[in-house]
Amino acid sequence: SNGIIHVIDKVILPAEKNIVEVADSAGTFNTLLTAAKEAGLAGALQGDGPFTVFAPTDDAFAKLPAGTVESLLKPESKEKLAAILKYHVVPGRVYSDTAVSAGQAETLEGKSVHIKHEGDAVKVNEAKVVKADINASNGVIHVIDTVILPQ
Repeated sequence: SNGIIHVIDKVILPAEKNIVEVADSAGTFNTLLTAAKEAGLAGALQGDGPFTVFAPTDDAFAKLPAGTVESLLKPESKEKLAAILKYHVVPGRVYSDTAVSAGQAETLEGKSVHIKHEGDAVKVNEAKVVKADINASNGVIHVIDTVILPQ
């Protein structure tokens, strides 16, 4: 009644890299990192946090209609791009088991994402979580296969 015990299968060491550095070293988030820089959010994601990021891969961005990414990266689309990216970020460290049991989480954009089990998969709105609980010094990353758009 005074806490939750999580059973783990390995020793958890403190992460040394922040969210941006972890994403950069993975090599599959180039579009996300470029977008975060263009929207002026990369600095915040390197800050203290903590943050939880639902990180779409380069392949997820490639699934958007042709020209969408290029259009969003234009200076006149900065606010729209920032809103989309903030919809992928939740304040605090939210691990997958906590997220699923909560069912939703309020994003930095001000709207909530819905988190649920669907068969063997965990979904954030309609995006499938392909890798969960990647630790960073200032938060946690969950890799998703689709860019989620504010509803």
